[in-house]
Amino acid sequence: MDAATTLEVEGISKRFGKDTTAEPVLADCSFALETRKLTVLIGPSGCGKSTLINVIAGYEKPDAGAVRILGKPVAGPGADRLAVFQETALFPWMTTLQNVAYGPLVQRTRPREKVLEEAARLVDVVGLREFSDKYPSQLSGGMQRRAELARAMINEPTLMMLDEPFRGLDAMTRELMQEYFVRLYEERRLTVLFVSSEIDEAIFLADTLLVMSHRPGRIISRMAIDLPRPRLPSVLTSLEYLHYKSEALELLHAEAMKAFAAGSKAAADFVDAYAARDEGEPS
Repeated sequence: MDAATTLEVEGISKRFGKDTTAEPVLADCSFALETRKLTVLIGPSGCGKSTLINVIAGYEKPDAGAVRILGKPVAGPGADRLAVFQETALFPWMTTLQNVAYGPLVQRTRPREKVLEEAARLVDVVGLREFSDKYPSQLSGGMQRRAELARAMINEPTLMMLDEPFRGLDAMTRELMQEYFVRLYEERRLTVLFVSSEIDEAIFLADTLLVMSHRPGRIISRMAIDLPRPRLPSVLTSLEYLHYKSEALELLHAEAMKAFAAGSKAAADFVDAYAARDEGEPS
């Protein structure tokens, strides 16, 4: 394994169901993640992105293939991998600060004072200083997402995975969440696999963009996103960004058409959006 590689996914296949009714979700899916890079995985709805995250996390076992973290096979869940999903996972009986500090306090690998100091700093970084003593029920959806990002980052996992963590937020809150996440990533430089269904979000965040096929899912393209960091919202108007977006849209459109033919409503929405895209974008 290359020293600059954290994750290797090799020939993963996964089916759900039994015998002749089994439905293939992943088929010969392979890729590698560079260490301390932010890789975004994007593909049509229902292509198996969440299943792939569950396999890497160790929650699902593949029917074929292998997953390795730093060269070691994944046999089940482990502390070296941390997954953030769409649903909130904050403990309702803990304050924002207590939620953020929970992981390292339980692990007891760092002095308590240092953990609380770092937790307070991260709470500040995500703009929740004034809400550090509030409970999740007292926070908006966007605030809860920010607290969860800080809680994930403080654990410093070998691999951090996020499965569409901003889905369901309104457009403005989602954009703010992207900026907070970029700020945290650029400060901590963890190895990250981020699943997204939004092309603008994907390119704004990514060092590398992995494009997944229609089901059964596999990686059909790997794009290096060479946009400057620190990554600022102004990059969304650059010619470089628009070229990356156009290239990715062409790939996703082809896969969405396959999903559309199979009856996917989400794919139909993408096809309509593609047809109505701005005429000013480069082709």
